[in-house]
Parts: sequence; structure tokens; C-alpha cells
Amino acid sequence: MFKRKKMFNNQRLLVADLNSKSPVFESYRTLRTNIQFASVDQEIKKIVITSPKPGEGKSTTVANLAIAFAQQGKKVLLIDADLRKPTVANTFSLPNTSGLTNVLSRQSNLEQVVQQSAVENLYILTSGPLPPNPSELLGSNSMKELVSKAENEFDIILFDSPPVLAVTDAQVLTNLSDGTILVVRSGSTDQDAAKKAKDLLQVGNSRLLGVVLNSKKQKQDQYYYYY
Repeated sequence: MFKRKKMFNNQRLLVADLNSKSPVFESYRTLRTNIQFASVDQEIKKIVITSPKPGEGKSTTVANLAIAFAQQGKKVLLIDADLRKPTVANTFSLPNTSGLTNVLSRQSNLEQVVQQSAVENLYILTSGPLPPNPSELLGSNSMKELVSKAENEFDIILFDSPPVLAVTDAQVLTNLSDGTILVVRSGSTDQDAAKKAKDLLQVGNSRLLGVVLNSKKQKQDQYYYYY
């Protein structure tokens, strides 16, 4: 059906695929489990991953979380919904000549642009060509239709969203999701920015599932854990 890619780009470490027994992967497994426990009363199928500002690790987090779900046997769709600075295609060494924006502008359908990654059960919808109106596209009826169709074909849908303090895109995406995860970086994200991001995400109907503390160094070893 889809051609499986064999190589990843080394610029973003996909620890969950490179070493499934690593302590870092255990943290992603814990994150996956915590999300599943949060869905006791309500199914959590569509998840937005964002951060207050750029450079806080949200794209690395969403890529590895997608792999963690896929390795559990879930059929996962990772959507690069950052239509300003997309990274997912580069992370998974996939072409980005067509993707999300082609579907939203009705130039292609979902089946034509979804790509299978090198990880079994993990499918990727890259951003496609960058548009002049990202927020409008993400809030369009075409986006609602795409998400509705993807729900019927995939067990888990993850959105790599732009930072919440930079643009309104993340808030638009939360209205299409069952929950949101906020990624912050230890020693980098200031408390005011984190609080403001949390408040913005909770303005609408968004359910904040939790916060991932990224790059927290432990005293006992050299690993960087993700919580």
C-alpha cells in the first residue's frame, strides 16, 4: 500500500525506535500509559502536542509518543499541523511535496498523501506546501472533515502543533481534539510563559491532559528523562 521508509533523520533523536529498552523510552511509555489512564471516562483518540514557545521539545515529544503508541499495536496517524515551521517530514526522512495543505485545499484526498513510516503501524501526514493562511486552514470545514475521516481509519491521531504563545493555531486545533499536552523545557521555559500557555489552552473547550517536563537531567546518571 504505502512504501515504508528505512532511514530517519539524525537531527531529531527518535529514542523510542532506536532503543526500546532505554530509560528515555520508559518515560515515553509512562507518558503513553498516563494518557490511557486519563481516558477512563472519555475516549482520548485525538491529541494535540504543543509548547509555550519554540525550541522546547514538542516535536521530539510527539514523534516519540507516536512511536510508543505504534509499538503498542495502535494504528497511529501523526499529523504535522505546524504549517509555519514543519519538522515531521525531516524527522522521518519523508518527502513533503504534498500533505495536509493539499487535502485542506481539496487538491488531494487523505489516502493519496498519507505515508507509512519505517515504524510498523505509524503513518505520517506531512504539512505539505506552506500556506499564507495557516489558522484559517486549520479552522476550516475541510480540516473537520479530514479529522472525522481519520478517526474512522486510525486508533490514535497526534497533532504536532505550533507553539501556543506564538500563534493561535494551537487553540484552533484543540477544538478538534480530545485533549492537549503541553511540553516545557527544564531550565528554559519560564513559569509565566508556562502559566500563560496553560490559561490560553483552557480558554475554550480544550482538556489539558498534562505537562511534559523535557530535558530534566538526573543526578544519578547522564540520561535526560521526559515526564
